[in-house]
Amino acid sequence: MRCFDNIAKLIREKRMSHSAEYSQSGLSALLGYKNGQFISNVERGLCSIPLKTLKKVSKILGIKPKQLREAILKDYDVTLNNYLNLELERELEEL
Repeated sequence: MRCFDNIAKLIREKRMSHSAEYSQSGLSALLGYKNGQFISNVERGLCSIPLKTLKKVSKILGIKPKQLREAILKDYDVTLNNYLNLELERELEEL
């Protein structure tokens, strides 16, 4: 139901094309996460970047804040549509 596809794609593209060639574990560590799995989870669309980490991600990967905002808003829009469509389907089934 939740969508993180746009932020996942953005983070992966920026990490892979960055001149520092960060590994997922390396980027996770730079963001203050002990578990290197964090960026893997983000890039697979299992979760998003926490709001408190957005500035750090922006600075490290050279992502413009506007790009981050757009990706997160697109994901939220898909999530909201998924939820509303699911609710509508449930209501129709109850009739």
